[in-house]
Amino acid sequence: MQKEAVKERIILGIDPGTVVLGYGILKEVNKKISLISMGVIKMGHLDDHALKLQRIFKKTSALIEEYKPDCVALEAPFYGKNIQVMLKLGRAQGVAMAAALNADIPIFEYSPRKIKQSVTGNGNASKEQVAAMLQSLLKFKETPEFLDATDGLAVAVCHAFQQNLAAAGKSYSGWEAFVKDNQKRIR
Repeated sequence: MQKEAVKERIILGIDPGTVVLGYGILKEVNKKISLISMGVIKMGHLDDHALKLQRIFKKTSALIEEYKPDCVALEAPFYGKNIQVMLKLGRAQGVAMAAALNADIPIFEYSPRKIKQSVTGNGNASKEQVAAMLQSLLKFKETPEFLDATDGLAVAVCHAFQQNLAAAGKSYSGWEAFVKDNQKRIR
């Protein structure tokens, strides 16, 4: 009898921001996740937007260098009323993506609603509810200094859960492939 290979990977989750960027790093072994690290990158003291972007790139690159993740999952900027804020968030996300791509690491994006839904079962959950669920799920006691850290961790957990769901179910390239594979279900 052949022993099944151990599937192991490191996931870096990032909640981009231009004042505080949250991150979480998970280790997944055969679909079981455990916390490696989480924290924040602070940029509130920097006045120049370009310097904030540089800090995001350098700090994200340093996290990648230290933890060697297999993939990076990011929270996608959500549509807001303030276009300037959205533009700045998009840039922050883009710079974090560039750091991952620069290291040849695949990137994945999830909407804030998808992340909350994945972690708590409620797409409208509060940051506090997400943090409480993560504490229960990953068995850590310390309350992070900023909820941005648990937000980054939630992105990583969401990615782990989505990948496990994808592995369990089959994905299709389009309706034709689905119909071809599911003839018995069509009336």
